[in-house]
This record gives sequence, C-alpha cells and structure tokens, in this order.
Amino acid sequence: MIFEHEIPKGSRLYFGKTAKKKRALENKVSDVLYKQGFEEVITPNFSYSQHQSIENDRKLITFSDEQNEQVALRADSTLDVVRIITKRLGRTTSHKKWFYIQPVFSYPSTEDYQIGCEWIDHDDISDIIALTATILKELKIAPILQISNINIPKLVAQELDLDMELFKNGEIAKLFELNIPWLEALIKVKSSTDLEEAIKLAPSSIKEELVKLLNVALGIKYSNIVIAPLYYGCMKYYDDIYYRVIDKNLTLCNGGSYKSEGMNSLGFALYSDNLLKVLED
Repeated sequence: MIFEHEIPKGSRLYFGKTAKKKRALENKVSDVLYKQGFEEVITPNFSYSQHQSIENDRKLITFSDEQNEQVALRADSTLDVVRIITKRLGRTTSHKKWFYIQPVFSYPSTEDYQIGCEWIDHDDISDIIALTATILKELKIAPILQISNINIPKLVAQELDLDMELFKNGEIAKLFELNIPWLEALIKVKSSTDLEEAIKLAPSSIKEELVKLLNVALGIKYSNIVIAPLYYGCMKYYDDIYYRVIDKNLTLCNGGSYKSEGMNSLGFALYSDNLLKVLED
C-alpha cells in the first residue's frame, strides 16, 4: 500500500533550512560562473537524444510522443545544451559559455540536482579544471580531484586485446592477474611522479596519451590531485581528458572535454545533493 504522503524512492525533498542551504549553494556557484562570463540556460525536462549521452540505456526513463518518437526524461544536460545553443538559439546568440541549475532523472525514479556548465567551442581542459578548483575554493572544501584520459584504457585494451568491460566495470584484480609490469605500474599510478615512472615502461602506442595526461596534471593548481590513467567514466561523450571530484564514496563533480556539433567543447556537472552532504559535514 502507498500512502498519500509517500514519495517515490530516489526522489528529492528539500524544505525549510535544507532548502535554504540548497539555494545558498546554487547562488554561490552561480556568482562564480557569472563572474567568469557564463550565462544561464534552463533546458526542457524532456529530450529526444538522451541515448547519445548515457552509456547504459536502461537508466533512461522513456515514453513515446504523439508521433511515436521516443522521448526520455533528461538524464544528462551536456549534449542537449550544446544542441539548443548552436541549433535552436544560434541565430539569436553567439555566446559560448553557459550554465544550468536543474535536476536529472534516471530509472526507475531517481532524481538528482545538478549545477553544470558548458564552454562551447573551447578545448583547453586546464581552463575548466581551474574553474572547478575556483568553485571548490569558494565553497571552502578541498576534496580529491581525480584526473583521467579516456583514450588510455581504450589503447590498453587494444594493445592487450582485452574486453573494454574490464575497465568499464573497474575490474582491477583481473588486470593484475595478467602479470604485466607496465600495466601494473599504470594501475598503481596516483601522482605525477608515479605517472612519469609508468611512462618509461609503457608501450609506445600508449605513451602519447600518458604524456598528455601528465602535462595536464602538472599544470593544475590544486593541492589534492590523484591521477587515475585507467579509470573509465560512464558518459559516452567524454573523449579525451576528463575528471571527477570525489569525497569518500561521494562523487561531487564530473567534467571533461568532448565533441558535439563539430566542435571541441568542455563542461562539468556539480552534484548538488552530494555537495550539500559534504558541506553539512
């Protein structure tokens, strides 16, 4: 039996002091983004193209419109924002820096609030990481900033003829079982020094992407950095350097570089619900 006062498992409810803290967080981050030249956009809750963003289609909440086209509740904002700005609003604005504050939804009834931004037609990943670091400093927190490169696990899988599912599922134990020294060195990488040593052992087919990751890491002005060359993210569109901000078992942010509508762009999403938990602690 479902009572009148119940809400679906996974949905969010903020009221009183918690609603006030959520609004204060959103305002503080918005102020940083406005000062950096970003403008706000609010996109529809429904989308025709969410399957292009989410690795696992089963996470989408879908239905059919009146023309029998599949519609999904918004599970991710990135590609929709780029399409709306470049295609639908392209004649009225040439602005490239946008942010949004809105929830995303996943099956069966999970609702998560995000504060995200997209820097369209810009490809210097250090700029978006620096912006993320500025926001964390403004919030007076210093969680782990984990930096990865999506091309590295792909090249490793190709070099060793491995199933990509090993990396997608984070099956590190099975990688250790292969007993390959250079692979073990990559698994153990956490710092730039570790990565420099691993590069010396790595096959030539992988070194270029490892050096790219190292150079980005060395250029970041943030104290709590972890390098994870074999980490594989869950978003389809990230295609180069990308990163997570994590605190214990909570993901606070995902961001990175991607291609959409023929352009290299950058973006991130801050997960408001998890940030509020960390700020409360």
